[in-house]
Amino acid sequence: VNGFGATPLMELYLVYDEAARRVEAAGLTVARSLVGNWCTSLDMAGCSLTVTRLDAETTGLWDAPVHTPALRWGC
Repeated sequence: VNGFGATPLMELYLVYDEAARRVEAAGLTVARSLVGNWCTSLDMAGCSLTVTRLDAETTGLWDAPVHTPALRWGC
């Protein structure tokens, strides 16, 4: 869940919770998640939601170390 800048983090987590419930109700599993303001738009209200299917290759790429201005993990 990506916040556009003016939506409080608590509301972004509420969006994530509802999305995760719907994904799991469809018989799928949430394997990875990110909730935060990753790509903002000058304090614009709202959010975007991205959902994708992960296979072994994509999971490996997702879990690889990342060191960018916006994201950092595994470094």
